[in-house]
Amino acid sequence: MSRKKSNPVSSTATCQVYLCVTPVKSSICNRIVINMQITDNNNREGSQNNIQHIIVPSEADCETGIKRDRDYTTEDRVLSNPRLMTQYNEDNKLIEKILVILSIVLTVVTFPLSLLYVFIIVRQFERAVILRNGKVYKQRVFGPGLIFYLPCVDSVKFTDLRTICYDVPPQEALTKDSLTISVDAVVFYKIDDPISAVVNVANYKVATQYLAATTLRNALGTRKLSEILINRPAVSYQVFQLMKHLTKNWGIQVVRVEIKDISLPLQLQKAMAAEAESTRLANAKIIVANAEIETAKNLQKATEMLMDNPFCMQLRYLQSLQMVAGDNTHTIVIPFSVDTFKNIFTK
Repeated sequence: MSRKKSNPVSSTATCQVYLCVTPVKSSICNRIVINMQITDNNNREGSQNNIQHIIVPSEADCETGIKRDRDYTTEDRVLSNPRLMTQYNEDNKLIEKILVILSIVLTVVTFPLSLLYVFIIVRQFERAVILRNGKVYKQRVFGPGLIFYLPCVDSVKFTDLRTICYDVPPQEALTKDSLTISVDAVVFYKIDDPISAVVNVANYKVATQYLAATTLRNALGTRKLSEILINRPAVSYQVFQLMKHLTKNWGIQVVRVEIKDISLPLQLQKAMAAEAESTRLANAKIIVANAEIETAKNLQKATEMLMDNPFCMQLRYLQSLQMVAGDNTHTIVIPFSVDTFKNIFTK
């Protein structure tokens, strides 16, 4: 235990007490710091002690410290020290070089049998990514054609550059106006960066397929049913833009997204059919009423024109007789006006 005091001339002193507890199984030093402010009062009676901060370690803290010391491995010490980290990397590179040399020696010793497994063919639509000791070799892809790799230290990952078509299964989603619909789509995508497709994602096909399904549901939830039914290309373009940005880090290029079919519940179909039928009937009645209005206006104009000249009425009468006589009938209706009957009976 040690005790430190400030200048005794000053009227105020600070006392710090350090207590080091060294357990048998660990090298942890628990410190108790007590800050005490002592006021020297020559004119006053007594003294005033003000304890500001006290830290008291417990048995649980000691056990935690012991466990922390045990978990602090050599690798953690290497990562925390830049010099040790550099030396660690150099040692790893040396080991990797030794493994590569041993692989080359093995290939030479087993020659010509080694020719059967050190060459591999990459097809025209494929690219190969070689991982040497778990790292991408030369940071580039290989192929097409015949490529060389070393056994035991190299692993080859093949990627297909052709466009892949994925049929998204029907996705049930809730639209913005709280209606449930089922929509299926088709997604066309291809690999743009083979190294990213191998390194950045575990399985690019599964990841892209799940992303297409979730993105389609999210896009449907932001639109109303009428917008989805009327403007399908807008929904497809929205899904395309969302997938394009998300799959860029995976080395995947989304080529096109198309919505195939929109399925509605049977009850909703009946309701929409009834609504459409009532709308068509209302429009038909409006059209018939407008036609009757136009007919009445035209008849009024024709009547005014016929009343101006009495010979026009006679010509119209004769024209009607000609139309009736043209049909195979023996009945002829001769119209007489009220004025004509009056003239006949008054005479």
